[in-house]
Amino acid sequence: MTHKPEDRPGFADMSALFWPAATGAALTTAWLDAWHKEFSFAAAAAGMMARPPPDWSSPNRVALDLATMELRDFSASEGVAVPVLIAAPHAGNSPTLVDLAPGQSLVQVLLEAGLQRVLVTDWKTATHPMRDLGIDAYLTDLDAAVESLGGAVNLVGICQGGWMSAMYAARFPQKVRSLVLAGAPIDTAAGPGGPGLLANSLPLGVYRQLVGMGQGRMSGRYLMESWKTLHPGHYLGRMLELHRDFAADGDLSRNDAFQRWIDAALDLPGRYYLQVIEELFQQNQLARGCFAGLGRTLSLGDVTCPVWLLAGEADDIAPAAQVLAAAALLGTPEAEIVQQSLPADHLGLFIGAPALQEAWPAIARWIAEKGGA
Repeated sequence: MTHKPEDRPGFADMSALFWPAATGAALTTAWLDAWHKEFSFAAAAAGMMARPPPDWSSPNRVALDLATMELRDFSASEGVAVPVLIAAPHAGNSPTLVDLAPGQSLVQVLLEAGLQRVLVTDWKTATHPMRDLGIDAYLTDLDAAVESLGGAVNLVGICQGGWMSAMYAARFPQKVRSLVLAGAPIDTAAGPGGPGLLANSLPLGVYRQLVGMGQGRMSGRYLMESWKTLHPGHYLGRMLELHRDFAADGDLSRNDAFQRWIDAALDLPGRYYLQVIEELFQQNQLARGCFAGLGRTLSLGDVTCPVWLLAGEADDIAPAAQVLAAAALLGTPEAEIVQQSLPADHLGLFIGAPALQEAWPAIARWIAEKGGA
């Protein structure tokens, strides 16, 4: 369905903006202005009904405060083990997903499996002064975090934190003892995924206008609301599924924690967001070996540490093909690469019971063996 410039689409029709059929006449300043006003109304309504922001469920301390993040330390001890650093998702939602609630926490699973030192990147919402920060700023802060931990880590990249972790391992291979990429879109041309289809359905100029509407930032609220609009059945189905699981366990507090996470949103620096759209999803530069990071063209072939690739067979955000394609791009010997696919969707890889009860304890043992954690 397309809209003529004079049409005033309602919020329920917003998904049309994101597909090729909506290009052309619909993508005028007037139409984008209408879209902006509709979303502003929806965001305001959501704000009035919003729950308290999500919080970390496990005890932690802020070990380092940087421009793009706070480094949160959940460690059980200050031993000599090589730390495990979780690069949390950073696509408009809160990094608390990895420590959602008691019994629903990747952080807790890793600690209970025996890993002594576990830390998480707590990404900051972009303020106006952060609007010009690009991917290099995040890699720089990631390196500062690693250096503060002794200069070597076991890196666990979750979702969009996965491609960032792969970049870091390619840039500083000597600093990464082992690498886990979970639900991470590494080769965005390897299979159709929601973000990739969305990124390639519109010219970059449209995304620049959206960033302009945010005064140099991409609104996390817009990203979350558009995701819900594009995946209404998935969103509602996932909510009902989680509610059923939590109710069966007699713990509805986890349902509330998930709702609070869904309601939260982080704004992204405009430069960072546009780089992700253009260089990673439209041009697939990381997989093609032509992405420039911290003054050097990055090659995944420079990654030689042991690697575990975790994919979801029902993941339409980072399809399994995009995750597992990394195996052919890395310099790691084939015998040191584990490829695992679970019958899970995107969120199921990080908060689903099967993943937390079976896959991640095995990954933790592997990290301890391969990375000295």
